[in-house]
This record gives sequence, structure tokens and C-alpha cells, in this order.
Amino acid sequence: MARSLLLSAGEASGDMYAARLATEIQKHMDVEIFGMGGPQMRAAGVDVITDYSEVAVLGITEIIRHLPSLVRAMRRLVSEARRRRPMLAILTDFPGFHLRLARKLKLLGVKNVYYVCPQFWAWRPWRVRVVRRRFAQALCIFPFEEEFYGKAGVPTKFIGHPLVGTVHATLTRARFAEKHRLDAATPIITLLPGSRVAEIARHLPTMLAACAELQKAKREFTVVVAVAPRVDVARINRLVSDAKVSTVVVQDETYNALAAADVALVCSGTATIEAALLDVPMAVVYRVTALTAALAKPLVRTKFFSMVNLIADRRVVTELIQNDFTPEAAAREMQRLLDSSNARAELRRGLAEVRDKLGPPGAVERAAEAIVQLLQSSRGTK
Repeated sequence: MARSLLLSAGEASGDMYAARLATEIQKHMDVEIFGMGGPQMRAAGVDVITDYSEVAVLGITEIIRHLPSLVRAMRRLVSEARRRRPMLAILTDFPGFHLRLARKLKLLGVKNVYYVCPQFWAWRPWRVRVVRRRFAQALCIFPFEEEFYGKAGVPTKFIGHPLVGTVHATLTRARFAEKHRLDAATPIITLLPGSRVAEIARHLPTMLAACAELQKAKREFTVVVAVAPRVDVARINRLVSDAKVSTVVVQDETYNALAAADVALVCSGTATIEAALLDVPMAVVYRVTALTAALAKPLVRTKFFSMVNLIADRRVVTELIQNDFTPEAAAREMQRLLDSSNARAELRRGLAEVRDKLGPPGAVERAAEAIVQLLQSSRGTK
């Protein structure tokens, strides 16, 4: 049987990171890669035996509802690992699923690598002990993670953020406006509601209501909703049709929509890093179910929620989380950023700090090299 690696990602950003890693690993060695992922991993030649759409859930209440799908995906991956005997398993973020998968794989004699480590420094920090027991190496994308995981006894390497050097707009603001029949002279507000169905349902109506609230101040602007490739655009259009503001929906053009924006409302997560890399003035929003919020509150160990503020270790962007995320609050923050060049300049100085801390380009290449070295050292000790 050919040499193989197991590679797993549980949501859209993980699929992107893992796909690029698969491509880079295949430059170094002849190996078959299989696992869980989505369209980008398939395009990179990975044998995707379980699609991440089966497990891409968020929040305690969603996990309970989707438990049968999670169990099925786990069984498929373990069964294939038992059959193919991979040299290594590379698990991308998604800790609720991957920590359990790592335990089962270790029992089969498979070494695990964590690529894009869980944010246990932000909540439930005691779970770092589970990473120490189940993983041979942790590849960290934020500089402060190396110290956090290293202190816990996890073999750790800081590789930098995979998005550095890869996030670029392909259209100028003028060309983007021309393509979508917008007035480039009118301010553009870009909304990024998230990639999961539940995120979009909880965020987009409030985002649109905030734009309607801003419109009451007789502001002229254009609203652009940017959605990921796999998002159901018909669902988005139904939500947009109920809005009281004129809105353009674009798909698979997130970077262009962000780069063209005067201000953005961004769902907390990877998109905030993308917006920071594109130097976009933004406010970060997030909302989960009331039950999930109540259960998670005692576990949170940081004073910030968004990655931008966590990396800067200070408040760079305004966070509108849970009950603070209202149309009125979001409208006030958008108006502040639109009206004040000083506010925008101050925010951009903070975003420049964040970019400096994300490390140089080449994170995926460094990750692939670390994995190849781990495989070589493993063979050398056998």
C-alpha cells in the first residue's frame, strides 16, 4: 500500500489552510493524502472521504443536534486510518472534533500533528494538557501561542499565519464598482456575516438593520454582502429582500469586497485577519444562542474576543458581541468610522501592528518542512 497521510479540516478556513499544506507537502514527497475537508482540499488532490459540511457546527446546542453526523464522520475517518495506516495525521483547528479523533488515532499507533492550534489560551486553557498527551507536535500561527503551548510541555513550532502574503484584491475599487454597477464615489459598507448557516442567520439581519439605522441619518452609501463559495446565495437573497436598504450580494469575491470598503462589519474569525491584512476599518460582531453564551461565559479567559484585538493585546477594533450586537450600536460605530478620518487612521495604525505580529510570508512552506522533518526523524528512530 502507498504511503499516506491523514489530513483533516472541519470548516471553510481550515479547508483552505489544509489544501495549501497538502499541495506543499506533495512537493517534498510522494504520498497519498486522505481525510476530511471540502472543495479546496479536493482540488489539491486530497481524497476527501468525509465532507466538512457534515460536521461544521458551532455552539453547544448545534453540536447536540448534529451529534449523529459527527459520530458518522468520526467512524469513517478512524476506519480509513485503520485500513490505510497513515504515517501521520495532520489535524487543522476544530478542537471539539479533532481532540477526540486524535485519541482514537493514537490508539491505532498514528502520530498526530496539530496544524493551526486551538485557541485554548482564550478559553478552557486546561485543555492544553490534552494536546500534550495526544499530539507529537503543534504548529502555531500566532506568536504568543508558542509560549503558551511550550510551557505546557507541547513540542511547538511557530510558523506564522498562512494568510500572510496570500490575501490580495484582484480588482481595484473602481473596477469592483464597475463590475457590480456601483458608484465608486459613494461610500461602500461591506458585510461579512460568516460562512456557517447559523452564523449568517444570527448576524446578517442585524447587520442589515444597522445599515437601515444608519440610513436614517440621511447617509448615502452602498451595502455589499460578501459570501463564501459554498454559501447558499438564495438564502442570502431572501434575507436581503427583507432589508430596508439597497444591497448587492457577491460570492467568492470577499477580498475585492473588503478592499473596496470604506468600512466593514465582520463576523469574528478568520475574516477579521483577512480584513486586517487588507487594512480595512471594521467592527467585529458575533452572536451565539443564549444557552451557548451562558455555558461558555465561565470558560472564557481573555478580555477580548476578536483575533485582531487578541493579537494586538489591546482594543484596536470595536467588538459587538452577543447582547452588545444591536442595529443601533453597529450603526453608531459605522458612522464614527465614516465620519472621522482620525478614527480610521488610529484603527489602521493598530491593524499595522497586527500585521507585524503575524509573521513573514511562507507559513505553509514552514509547516510542510516541519512535517517532513518529523516524518524523517520518526523513520530514523524506528
